[in-house]
Amino acid sequence: MSADKPFGGTIGNTVAGSKPWWPPTPQPPADAPNILVVLFDDVGFSDFGCYGSPIRTPTIDRLAAEGLRYSGFHTTAMCSTTRAALLTGRNHHSVGVGCLANFDSGYPGYRGKIAREAGTLAEMLKAHAYRNYMIGKWHVTPLTESGATGPFDGWPLGRGFDRFYGFLDAETDQYAPELVSDNTHIDPPGTYTDGYHLTSDLIDQAIRFIADHTADRPDLPWLTWVALGACHAPHQAPADIIRGYDAIFANGWDVERELRLARQKALGIVPPETRMPARNDGVKAWGEHSADEKRVFTRLQSAFAGMLDHADRHLARLIAFLEKAGIRDNTLILVLSDNGASQEGGPLGFVNAMGPYNFRPEPVSEKLRRLDDIGGPDTHTNFPRGWAMASNTPLRRYKQNTHGGGIRDPFVISWPKRIASKGELRHQFVHACDLTPTLLDLVGIGAPQQIAGVAQMPIEGESFARSIADASAPSKPSPQYFEMFGHRGLWHRGWKAVSYHPPGTPFENDKWELFHLEQDFSEVDDLAAREPDRLAQMVKMWWSEAEQHNVLPLDDRFAQRFAENAARFQGFRHRFVFHAGMGHVPTDVAPDVRSRSYTIEAHVEIGDANAEGVLIAHGDATSGYSLYVKDGHLVHDLNIGGGHEIVSSDRKVPAGAHRLGVHVERLVRQTPPAKGSRTGVSAYTLLIDGEPAGSLQTQLGFHNLISWSGLDIGRDRGSPVSHYDAPFEFTGRLLRVTVVMHDDQKLDGNGIGGAEMARQ
Repeated sequence: MSADKPFGGTIGNTVAGSKPWWPPTPQPPADAPNILVVLFDDVGFSDFGCYGSPIRTPTIDRLAAEGLRYSGFHTTAMCSTTRAALLTGRNHHSVGVGCLANFDSGYPGYRGKIAREAGTLAEMLKAHAYRNYMIGKWHVTPLTESGATGPFDGWPLGRGFDRFYGFLDAETDQYAPELVSDNTHIDPPGTYTDGYHLTSDLIDQAIRFIADHTADRPDLPWLTWVALGACHAPHQAPADIIRGYDAIFANGWDVERELRLARQKALGIVPPETRMPARNDGVKAWGEHSADEKRVFTRLQSAFAGMLDHADRHLARLIAFLEKAGIRDNTLILVLSDNGASQEGGPLGFVNAMGPYNFRPEPVSEKLRRLDDIGGPDTHTNFPRGWAMASNTPLRRYKQNTHGGGIRDPFVISWPKRIASKGELRHQFVHACDLTPTLLDLVGIGAPQQIAGVAQMPIEGESFARSIADASAPSKPSPQYFEMFGHRGLWHRGWKAVSYHPPGTPFENDKWELFHLEQDFSEVDDLAAREPDRLAQMVKMWWSEAEQHNVLPLDDRFAQRFAENAARFQGFRHRFVFHAGMGHVPTDVAPDVRSRSYTIEAHVEIGDANAEGVLIAHGDATSGYSLYVKDGHLVHDLNIGGGHEIVSSDRKVPAGAHRLGVHVERLVRQTPPAKGSRTGVSAYTLLIDGEPAGSLQTQLGFHNLISWSGLDIGRDRGSPVSHYDAPFEFTGRLLRVTVVMHDDQKLDGNGIGGAEMARQ
């Protein structure tokens, strides 16, 4: 072995004339831009200030003034599906996310997980030396795969991102979020009391990732995908921002719609002849509501507005950082929403939706009593449909639907180095699946034929890069289909055929409408009767597109799909053992104790009679259960929508080794309840070493959901389920907790479906 080649020259240079053993280092395209995607959630077409809203969004407005706004950007009507299309450049059914990531129907278009044959933008860019950072909401992998063992192949780091900080579910509490760092569930770094809010945290992490990248490899480009929780429910923001909007929205949604449409016409967002559609079905005139209802509805809308305003303020910090770091000029920034504003708040909205979803009513008098709580840490706030209708001005219907209100969204693009047209509008039709091919086009690379040895399906979207430079560039020539829960639509060459599908009715009974969007932006002039041949041709085209892209079979079964998915995942399992030292358990992989009998037992050693703390807690301040020791007594709290059913032991827990538990018995088993009613009675019996130690009976229970926050043992890590200060860690010795579930579960699929849809 020579002195100058201490390893015989076999590392880095093999035998003379042979090739190095390692693959070549990827090189970025010349002058490749950084890419920043800022994806909002459930923000309607008119909600940005630069799209006609009075909500203060100066950061977004400035980006629009320095770049472009599109009036014809379309999504897929739901969050998981739009994200799948944005990330892959293919239609959402084609990649297996035809509906939600919350269930797997078994059909190729409805697996709830992006297929390996559909590489993500991050995977495509990685081969060209990009570093990829994902911050915020993911929601394109099954939630039953969100636990400590994954599998992780569908998580961000399994789909091309180098770092991840965010949440996997459709929503999370903004003050006590279900956070993941890379592949590990973590505690939030702060609490409501010390000023923590998820939006601020996500922007901090985005800045951190980019700053670290700039320090380490300033020569390489990056993709940073920031998917905010704003403005998905729960609508949570600082109280002073929220209350500042009360006066702005006090005149109600009818007046607000007219004001927004007038601004949109003045801005050129919509043509001057655009007409306002009639109110959506089920939305009453503002003047028909009582004074108390108006006060509540105004504050609920103010919470939505405050959340968007708050997000814009923090987005300003990220943009300022790019400028300070000297990288703003060659950073391509895109700001968009994933679907239209949400109808899940129903006709009256919610201060805490968790109660009504488990048949604990929330009358207007209770909403009014909690008016100043709206947007705070113990609320799960959502606004009424009337305000969602205003968000989507001037479009019909909402998120979930394939009319304009569900699928037409704001889209802002800014790139100082390359976009010379400042503040201009673009009116071309653009779809979510067109984003990835456009970005590849702008970077100067093509889509790969293989990724990690897996042959790739063709890119289905079409680049709209030409329209960025040329306002007169045509829209894509190919048709674009839409489908969500049986609602259908097809756009082609400026025309749109669309049908609203009443759930549970035959698809052949659906009424198809026909609109010439180039002359009828708001879809109010139905031409179906006047142009039956054109409509028939477009409906036929829809069926052809549906067959090509794995849309079939059509499936509008809310109830069955949600219930079947729950049974498929946990139906065989009736016993869980949680040992001390384990981490957080996401709600979808925690014991499913809904509508059934079950027993929880904690094995503890108490060396001090004053030992106290949480043994097991699932949920948060809005809903859940907790078994804990306080003031020497064993306590169980059933929290339904912030209402507490508490039983305390009739004797203190003595020092020593003990089994402390609760047995829940469903005393009445009957068919699912009528809509809005409760079902059955359950008895909650505390157990100390197997002996009863106190009980209560209640009609309240977890009929449709426990919580969208997860489970911990030995502590209640975030927003506390019961009357103690989190985390209230157990001060004795906790060995393990067992949960044994009885085989008497009877789920109400319709109720579960309604609750789950509010989660999306």
